[in-house]
Amino acid sequence: MFNRWRHRLAVRRVKPGDGRPLKRFRWWQSISRSLFYLRLPEGDGRHTEYAVDVRQWGNRETGEVEADLYLDGMHHARSKLPAVLPVRGGAVEVRASAFGLKRCHYVTAEGAEYQLVPDPDSAEGRRARLDRTRPALSRSIGFLSATVLGLALLLLIPQMIQPLTEIPPVAERIGTFDSPVRLPLWLNIAVTAATLTAGTERALRLRYNWLLDGAAG
Repeated sequence: MFNRWRHRLAVRRVKPGDGRPLKRFRWWQSISRSLFYLRLPEGDGRHTEYAVDVRQWGNRETGEVEADLYLDGMHHARSKLPAVLPVRGGAVEVRASAFGLKRCHYVTAEGAEYQLVPDPDSAEGRRARLDRTRPALSRSIGFLSATVLGLALLLLIPQMIQPLTEIPPVAERIGTFDSPVRLPLWLNIAVTAATLTAGTERALRLRYNWLLDGAAG
């Protein structure tokens, strides 16, 4: 029931578009923009093309991260994230994580889900091309990213918990926690940088796990 309520709330946030044309993806937008496409067949052999454009650094005026929906190249609707954008036969669901997007899927009225196709010039598109052309390398990179996030949990979380339990009201209720892990500052910085890199790599594939990616973010 909660998910249905959240879905209806997201649909109500959708605002009509202004009809502006979709701008092509530029190489310098790789870390600030995500662009995905959805092609739906018509009965006469033609296709309707939707595009979902997300500026990761937020709207210039409001600062909110929004998803812009384009229909056949023209601005059709927009919504702040998490977004549920109605399209023919269903809706496109868009959600963000701390590292990028964690979801950009077409969900049909029957409940089937399909991930949208990234623009080939985007960072997500380049990562998808690596997955197609060099699948073994792609799997190795994916495994390495998950491993880095798992190790980061073991190394960073205990160090974060200790100062929290030293707050007097917390210490009085549950006692203090002595972290078994104490890394030097430079190594903590290195682990944090590796975590950001691993989380970003997973976001480029729209991979998300509440424990690995949620805790690291």
